[in-house]
Amino acid sequence: MTKPLKVVLANPRSFCAGVVRAIDIVDRALEIHGAPVYVRHEIVHNRQVVDDLRAKGAVFVSDTDAIPDGAVTILSAHGVAREVEVEAARRGLDVINAACPLVLKVHSEGRRFAERGYDVVLVGHADHPEVKGTVGQIDGPLHVIATAAEVAALEVRDPAKVAYITQTTLSLDDTRDVIAALQARFPEIVGPGVGDICYATQNRQRAVQDIAKDVQLLLVMGAANSSNSNRLREIGEAAGVHSLLLDRPEHFDAALLEGVDSVGLTAGASAPDYLVAGMIERLRAVRTVTVEERSGIQENVEFRQPTRLLRPAEIEAAAAVRAAREARSPV
Repeated sequence: MTKPLKVVLANPRSFCAGVVRAIDIVDRALEIHGAPVYVRHEIVHNRQVVDDLRAKGAVFVSDTDAIPDGAVTILSAHGVAREVEVEAARRGLDVINAACPLVLKVHSEGRRFAERGYDVVLVGHADHPEVKGTVGQIDGPLHVIATAAEVAALEVRDPAKVAYITQTTLSLDDTRDVIAALQARFPEIVGPGVGDICYATQNRQRAVQDIAKDVQLLLVMGAANSSNSNRLREIGEAAGVHSLLLDRPEHFDAALLEGVDSVGLTAGASAPDYLVAGMIERLRAVRTVTVEERSGIQENVEFRQPTRLLRPAEIEAAAAVRAAREARSPV
């Protein structure tokens, strides 16, 4: 008789607050303005999410050139370069920026360093939309690197005036190595530590590290172009566990369960949790399954929607909070 398959669920997993906000922005824009609304690039890196929103009337385009003048336009959660914002304004597009507040924080930090005369080093993957957007938000010398090995080749104006910022979805361990190399070469360098790695990315990576020591196979639900999902798979591999990134449950090859009695399961911050439920059902189709959900950090972060998309009850609640705050303030 085949031994039951133990499935260990990482916690937290799936959507983060920035992704929830971005998807909700598209839903609310459709609710208020009706279809179509135009979205520049994928709102988040997940095909299922994009297909669900497309079915509701969202039109996804590769660039603003494909958007009719004056149309309701949503900029993706990854952030965009300033030139995109300028072009959208020139075209009279009705823009709603769905960029994650944590990405906007990195933009702000980078601009602040540049304005103070620093060469800015952006730790990240040059081909990722978030990095492209950040590069386009910072004036002045900017250097993009992804590994500690690249630090030696950096050419800066003044070694005493170097700062760094990071892409929000990197691996904590890899980022620490790059920062350590930067600090070794530029002892006076300034930056936020690993603070720019977003809370959700950190939490999901630590959750994978927690379960990896107890499973023989790790399955990560997420898209191939999702940076944070790829980092989860890499963390599993680094822990010595065969790890797979899967876009859909049906893509899993059941032959991989041969000789496996325990499977870890998680989802990237841009992957809906129903993919995890679907993966469990896929496993149940071939084996008897028991599910253990790990306790983990409870995330209660919530990012506010743009004011123009607030519903009446939300506007009233915000007004009540402001009134209560003002009542408590000293005269």
